[in-house]
Amino acid sequence: MQRILVIRLSALGDFVQSFAPFAAIREHHRHDSVTLLTTAPFVELARASPWFDHVEVDPRAPWHNLRAVMAMRGLLRRYDFIYDLQTSRRTTRYFHLSGHDAWSGIARGARARHDNPQRQAMHNRARQRDQLRRAGIAEVPEPDLSWLAAHGPHLPGPYALLVPGTSPRHPVKRWPVERFAGLASRLWARGLRPVVVGGGADAPLAAAISAACDATLDLTGRTSLLELGGIAARAAVAVGNDTGPMHLAAAMGAPCVVLFSHAGDPALSAPMGRGPGQVRVLRAHDLATLHIDRVAAALG
Repeated sequence: MQRILVIRLSALGDFVQSFAPFAAIREHHRHDSVTLLTTAPFVELARASPWFDHVEVDPRAPWHNLRAVMAMRGLLRRYDFIYDLQTSRRTTRYFHLSGHDAWSGIARGARARHDNPQRQAMHNRARQRDQLRRAGIAEVPEPDLSWLAAHGPHLPGPYALLVPGTSPRHPVKRWPVERFAGLASRLWARGLRPVVVGGGADAPLAAAISAACDATLDLTGRTSLLELGGIAARAAVAVGNDTGPMHLAAAMGAPCVVLFSHAGDPALSAPMGRGPGQVRVLRAHDLATLHIDRVAAALG
C-alpha cells in the first residue's frame, strides 16, 4: 500500500473546483492511503468527505521559522507520491523539501511535471484534469456529492441564495449591495425567500438587504462549509459575485447566476455546474453598471 499526499491549501473556490480531482485520485488509489494537506478552514469539510483517509493542516509558517520548515520537510518525506493541486510558489518549494521526484505539479524535476505551455490559459478544472492525465489518471468524472447535500438545516422553501460579499482584497468584484437588496424584493415577490450567505464580515451587507426586504434570512457567519453545501443543494437558485460560495452552489447543482467584473475572467475561473445551462455568467467591466433587470432576466 502506497502513501499518497494531495496538496490543496486554499481558497474556497479553488478547493471546490478540486472536488472532481480529489475523487479521481481517491479512485485511482483506492487501495492506498490518501492524505490531504490543507489549511484550517477546510479541515472539517475534507474529513467529512469520502476522499481522504487522513487530513493534515498546513499552518503556512513563514520560511524563517526553521522548526516549522523542518517539520514540513519531515511530513512530506513520509509519502510515496504527492499531487500538488495548489501549484503555487510555496507548494513548489515543498517539492524541494520532499527530497524525491515522485510529484505531480509544476516543479522542475518532478516526475509528472505539468509543463503544458497553455497551462495559464486553461480553466482551473481543465488545468487540473490535464495535470492528472500527465500523472496517469485519465478520467476525472463529476463526483458524487450526496454526502455533502445531506448536511445543513432544511430551510422552509423555496428559497434563493444571495452571495453579496467577496474577498476584502477584491471590492471591485462586488455588485452594489443596493442592487442585491432590490433583487431580494423581486425574488420575494416571485415566492422565493432570499437567504443571504457568506462570512461574518458580510453581515452589514445582509443587514442592508434585510432592511429592504424583511423576509430575508441572514445566515452570514452562521454556517459551516458543510452546512452551506447542504443549503446550496436545496436552493431554487443562487445569485452572487465571483467568490467561493458560488462555486459551492454550482457544484451542488443549484441554478446559478454569477456576476463578474473586469477583475475576473470567467474563461479561467467561472464556477462549474453539473449540467448544461445550470450556471449563467453575467459580466460587466464595472459591476455598478449592471442593472437589476438584467440579473432578474437571467433568472428566467
